[in-house]
Amino acid sequence: MTRLADLAELVRAPAALSVPGDVLAGAAAAGALDRRTPALAGASVLLYWAGMAANDWADRRLDAVERPERPIPSGRVHPATAFGVAAGLTAAGLAVATAAGGRRATAVAVPLAAAIWGYDLFAKNTAAGPAVMAACRGLDVLLGASPSPAPGRPVARSRRLGPAGGAGRSATRAGRVPAVGRGLVRALPAALTVAAHTWTVTALSRREVSGADRRLPRATLAGTALVAATALSRTDPVPAALAAGYATRYGSAQARVLADPSPARVRAAVGAGITGLPALQGALTARAGARVLGLAVAAAAPLGRRLARLVSPT
Repeated sequence: MTRLADLAELVRAPAALSVPGDVLAGAAAAGALDRRTPALAGASVLLYWAGMAANDWADRRLDAVERPERPIPSGRVHPATAFGVAAGLTAAGLAVATAAGGRRATAVAVPLAAAIWGYDLFAKNTAAGPAVMAACRGLDVLLGASPSPAPGRPVARSRRLGPAGGAGRSATRAGRVPAVGRGLVRALPAALTVAAHTWTVTALSRREVSGADRRLPRATLAGTALVAATALSRTDPVPAALAAGYATRYGSAQARVLADPSPARVRAAVGAGITGLPALQGALTARAGARVLGLAVAAAAPLGRRLARLVSPT
């Protein structure tokens, strides 16, 4: 009989601490933080766990050679059980997203689920793999921005002025754009930032078994520096401090790969990228004006590192 601990290892349960921050960062950027946000974060976690189970199901033959200790090749979880868990969690995630955010959230959650399964079944071992996984996390951020902005949140309006300074007949107002469109546009920079971080982690993860050429950590280090820079704020020290913490921890792990590109160092860098993501999400959330929430999101990083000692996030 499959134990709960084996299923937790299958879905890499502690790594889900890196997931709610996507939705929170997107919601904060879009001005859509409200009672719907926790449920959308829960939907995001369910889809993340679904992707982890689907990943192990798709890789079960490869893992039998390279990682025989994983739940499926070790015999602790039957392949059919893993597939059922992945499918069930996907359905649950879509249902929760729809219940919380309606059709607008569904319009983001469905492509997100498709991207997750597409990565696991088709793209993972292709050149497109890192880009597809980056798209998954970018869509996850946009899931938080999918509902209409929270009531009372000011929405910027712009108009093209006529020659006399009044509004011309061709005036355009941001207020006439559908609310969901405004939210997604406002959250797009945060989504691209998280996607870029995800690209670096995914690119490194493809060398967890074989080790890496030094050109790879050079590229991912440069990407990490750029990602941290985009999370800065010109006036608020909180995003700067959180971004610096993210860059220091994840960057130092990649620097060790640069010095010794062995599989163990690569796996450690991947783990640092996964467990360090909440600090980046916290910086993005704080930059959008939700400073206390940003600090709370970032607090998941040290907790994730402790739990990673019990259940591997990779």
